[in-house]
Amino acid sequence: MLTSSLLLPLLLVPFQADEATAADEAAVEPRIETPFVTGLIDENVRFINERIRTSWRDNEVEPSPLADDAEWVRRVYLDLAGRIPRLEETNAFLADKSETKRADLIDDLLDRPEFIERFADQWTVLLLGRQVPDRTNREAMHKFLRDQIAIERPWNEVVFDLVTAEGRFDENGATNFLLSKLDGNPRDEDYHVEATAAVTRLFLGMQVQCTQCHNHPFNDWQQDQFWQFNSFLRQIRRNDVRGVNPQTGQDEDLYSELLYRNYDGEVYYEERSGLMRVAYPEYFGVAIDRNAENRRGELASMLRDDADGGNLVAQAFLNRTWSQLFGYGFTRPVDDMGPHNPSSHPELLEELARRWAAPASEGGAGYDIRTLVRWIVNSEAYNLTSRFNRDGSNEYDDPAAGETPLFSHMYVKTLSAEQLFDSLAAATGAGQTGDYEEARRTRERWLRDFVRIFGGSEEEEPTLFSGTIPQALLMMNGQLIRGALEGGPGSVLQGILTDGAYGNDRERIEALYLAALTRKPTTRELRAFNGHVNSARTADEKLWAYQDMYWALLNCNEFIFNH
Repeated sequence: MLTSSLLLPLLLVPFQADEATAADEAAVEPRIETPFVTGLIDENVRFINERIRTSWRDNEVEPSPLADDAEWVRRVYLDLAGRIPRLEETNAFLADKSETKRADLIDDLLDRPEFIERFADQWTVLLLGRQVPDRTNREAMHKFLRDQIAIERPWNEVVFDLVTAEGRFDENGATNFLLSKLDGNPRDEDYHVEATAAVTRLFLGMQVQCTQCHNHPFNDWQQDQFWQFNSFLRQIRRNDVRGVNPQTGQDEDLYSELLYRNYDGEVYYEERSGLMRVAYPEYFGVAIDRNAENRRGELASMLRDDADGGNLVAQAFLNRTWSQLFGYGFTRPVDDMGPHNPSSHPELLEELARRWAAPASEGGAGYDIRTLVRWIVNSEAYNLTSRFNRDGSNEYDDPAAGETPLFSHMYVKTLSAEQLFDSLAAATGAGQTGDYEEARRTRERWLRDFVRIFGGSEEEEPTLFSGTIPQALLMMNGQLIRGALEGGPGSVLQGILTDGAYGNDRERIEALYLAALTRKPTTRELRAFNGHVNSARTADEKLWAYQDMYWALLNCNEFIFNH
C-alpha cells in the first residue's frame, strides 16, 4: 500500500474548529433566540441555560450557532461512550427526524455499559495517575469504579468508600487510591503528605498542599489547615506482602494491603520561623475527639455529608465533570477552588451543586452521577458548534489564551488515550472479539505503549502533537491501523466495499468519511478522493486506493480531536 501525495494535506494541516467542513458549505444557521431544548424539559437544564445566557449578555458576546447533528453526535459519543459513533449509529441518528432525538440518545448512552467504562477510565487516571505506582492494582481500582456507577451509587458515598477502604488491593479495589499515595516509613512526617494532598484536591477541589510549609499568600488558608487534614490520615499504613509464588516457585511481591495504624497523638509541624506548632484533626473548624479510634472514618463521614456548609464535595465534582465535558471548568486549574481563584460562573456553580447534592425528597438528585451529566449535556451551551461566529465576534472566548471561559462555543479537546484506542476500534472494526477480558488486555497493552511513547500524568493527558518519529509510527503504522486496512472479514473497510447499499465510489467515499470523521466530505475532498480511486487500473489498485484514503482519514488531525 502506497500513500499518494494527494493525501498528505490531510495529515499536515492542523485541525481548526472554525475550518471549513461539509457543514460549512451550507448557510450557517441563524441564532435561535427562543429557548433551546434537546427534547428534555427539566428545570435544572433551564437554570443552566439562563445562567450561561446571562453571562453572554453581561459580556456582550454572541454565541455560536447550534452544532449540526453530525458534529454533535460525534461529540456526545466521545464524551459519554468514550469513542466515536460507529457508521451504523451515525446513519441512524442522522436519519432520525424526531424532535427529541438528542435527549433520547443522551438517555440511551447513559444507560450503556460504555458510559460505565468511560467514567471508570477517567477516574482511574485521576486517582492513580497515568504511570501507576508499583504494587498498585489498576484493574481492581477500575473494577471498583465500574461497580459503583453500575449500581448508581451516589458520588458522596463513593468518596466515603475511597477514604475508608481497608484490606488487600486485589480484594478491595478502593484501597488502591490511598495505597498509591503511601511510600516509605509510616513514622516519617511526610508519609501521609501525598495522601492528604490527593484527598483534598480530588474530593474538595482544594490544593491545601500549598499550605504545607507556609500560610497561603492569597487567601485565608493557614498552614495548620494542611496538618489538621493530615492528622485524619495518620491511622493508616501500607503493608507489602512477599512470598513464594506457587506457580513459579520464585520469591516475589504477592499483594499490598491498607491496614489500620494505632495513632492517637498530635501532629507537629514547623513554621518558616522555626517555631514548632501542633495540629489536631479538624475539618473546616469542626474538631473531632483527638483520641478517636477511627479518625479517617470521621473525615470520610464529613466528606459524605458535605459538612463544610458550602457543598464543597458537590462543587468539586461538578466543576471537574463540567471540565471533562467542555474542556474547561469554572476555575483554572479545575482543582484549585477558593476565594483566591474566583469561579467564572459562581451562581451557576454554587446553586447547581446545591441542587445536585440535595436529597430527592427535597427535589434534588442526591449526588446521582448520571443525573448531573444529563443536565449538562442537555444544556444549550453543550449543543453549540465549536466553530466561531462568521464575523469572529466570539473569538476572544478562548480559555487556551488565558481568557475566562464564557462557553459561547464548544472548546476543542484532545482525545484521551482510551478515547483514541476505542475510536480507532469503532472506526475500523479491529479487535472486536466479544470477549470482555481479552479485549481489556489488548486495550491495556496498547495503552501502555501509548503512554510510554507519548508520556503524560494524572494532571495532563499525553500529547499527540510533539511530532516525534515514534509517535508518528504508532499512529500511522501500529497494529490496530494495519489490521483495519487489510480489509478482512468484519472490518469497516471491507463492509463498505462489499455492502450493496453503497453502489458507487461517491457513496463509498462518503461512508468512509462518516465512519472515520462522522461527517461527509466537502466538495473539494470528494473530488480529490474520487479522482484518486478512479485512477486505479486494476481491482487491486482500487483496493489500495481505498486503503490509502482510509489510512489518511484515520491519521489526519481532525480524527484525534473532540470538537
